[in-house]
Amino acid sequence: RFGVHVSIAGSIDRAVDRAAALRCDAFQIFTSNPRSWQARELQEAEVAAFREKMASSGLSPAVAHMPYLPNLASQKDQVYQRSVEVLVRELLRCQRLGIPYLVTHPGSHLGQGRGVGIGRIKGALERALAGADCQVMILLETTAGTSNSIGGTFQDLGELAEGFGADQVGVCLDTCHIFVAGYEIDAAGGFGRTMNLLDQAVGLSRLKLVHLNDARHGPGSARDRHEHLGLGQIGDRGLASVLHHPALSDLPVILETPVDGRRDDVKNLEHARLLAR
Repeated sequence: RFGVHVSIAGSIDRAVDRAAALRCDAFQIFTSNPRSWQARELQEAEVAAFREKMASSGLSPAVAHMPYLPNLASQKDQVYQRSVEVLVRELLRCQRLGIPYLVTHPGSHLGQGRGVGIGRIKGALERALAGADCQVMILLETTAGTSNSIGGTFQDLGELAEGFGADQVGVCLDTCHIFVAGYEIDAAGGFGRTMNLLDQAVGLSRLKLVHLNDARHGPGSARDRHEHLGLGQIGDRGLASVLHHPALSDLPVILETPVDGRRDDVKNLEHARLLAR
């Protein structure tokens, strides 16, 4: 099931209309302004409209992404507290909307060390899940392996998920991120080896979502720049090896590719479906 990230401008239920117009099967949104700590209160009418449109559209699932400002690994107590509060808020907004998954970047330890960062993130997850007390699953997104970030290795994600229920914390696999973090994606069995590593570190049962993006920069570069499918360093054969892996065959696939003069969301969706044949 393929989809893209769509806007909620005007009213959150408009996202369903936009996804349907793009011929998506699934879609991803921010439930609030991703560049703000604040969030506009969701009105009952738009929540009801969102749920009604989801039920009648056949789109499934809708996925939400955390805003950019929170850092669940922050050593600054004020930032950390606000980050946990936003995570709780977003979980509750997802619950109201009937959205099953909330994707988040794990966070950056800002030079304090990996172990410290992982401890902070696990604490944040525990507090948020207890505070929200809802049925929404947090998906930890694989990151690009940039300096100080947590989530650039499968070992990071395995340690973060350890101790949480299989219905509480899962994984979102971003193809651009794992490629520039140094993991293999190629048609010669490389992605199969990568999936074996993920299974050993985290368990494939926790993998719930794929972000399908090509990469502008090369393997191991730790440079997070998404590219149109097939036009980047991963290429068609590598991306096809992802889509044909049996562990991913039933997972929703969200594209976060550019929109420019070369290609738009519709064309990238068509390309993804072609690669999946």
